[in-house]
Amino acid sequence: MTTVPSVPFDPELERMLAAMRGDAPAQPPVSLENLPATRAGFEAMARPVAEIIGDRPVDFEERMIPGQPGAPELAVTILRPKGRVQGAPGLYNMHGGGLVMGTRHNDTPRVVDLVAEFGFVAVNVEYRLAPENPGTGPAEDCYAGLVWMAEHAEELGLDPDRIIVMGGSAGGCLSAAMALMARDRKGPKPAGQLLLVPMLDDRNETVSSHQYDGIGVWDRHINVFSWQMVLGDKVGDPDVSPYAVPSRATDLSGLAPAYIELGSAELLRDEAVEYAGRIWAAGGEAELHVWSGGFHGFEVFCPDSRLAAYALETRRSWIRRVLGL
Repeated sequence: MTTVPSVPFDPELERMLAAMRGDAPAQPPVSLENLPATRAGFEAMARPVAEIIGDRPVDFEERMIPGQPGAPELAVTILRPKGRVQGAPGLYNMHGGGLVMGTRHNDTPRVVDLVAEFGFVAVNVEYRLAPENPGTGPAEDCYAGLVWMAEHAEELGLDPDRIIVMGGSAGGCLSAAMALMARDRKGPKPAGQLLLVPMLDDRNETVSSHQYDGIGVWDRHINVFSWQMVLGDKVGDPDVSPYAVPSRATDLSGLAPAYIELGSAELLRDEAVEYAGRIWAAGGEAELHVWSGGFHGFEVFCPDSRLAAYALETRRSWIRRVLGL
């Protein structure tokens, strides 16, 4: 593809990102050789759950739950409002990291905020990563956790008919996969799918996937690398499972209402816009927000920015509406 100019970052976000990076040397591109070190860096960024909760009225519990038959158990963090709860809305969260890195604890701040504001009972799941667990492996881990959550709704104090599946980047991919799997397997149907900067297509053929080659927080190199780790030589294959790559689903009808959010200045933009359009074309519900000048995960990296404030309030508005709060 001919080189195309990138959409510029919002000026405030650009200043914040530059200040955050400071004089730190540029990191080498992620590779199979340095993936363990990159993973360790992600893990080191996660703060203890109790520290993040602070004095807010939120309890947490670490637990091991069954995985798919024949698969290892899954580690989950359960967060809920203090005191006994019953019939609360549920939040099932899957972390980002391109399906190759990251940990559930990286998402604890976002999950705790939502538990404190909306009274969610939240399950934050640790799924196995590629390339060790490739293909549909991460989605199968996550689906086992979703089924467990719904089956243990009474014990957890939540309403199984009001569970939102949520995730950012790779977690957005997995949230979309949960909606597809729940529909196809007649499993616990989510009340909504919250797809934040979702990673949906392995082919990297869109205009935006070429605009951010070496630019931004999540660029073309790391996206291509991640899909190679997930799919191996199946990247671009027409028969790839939609549970691994949601954009490959031929039928997007009958899915839980979707909220799709990302910035205009990132490589995942066009595949997310296309996914929303295909949901509408199938007669489904999708709310799409493309924030001008936002880069990948801008509300996480620059939470004090004006754009993050607008995005977070709009996201909260959708949660209120989809849950009837």
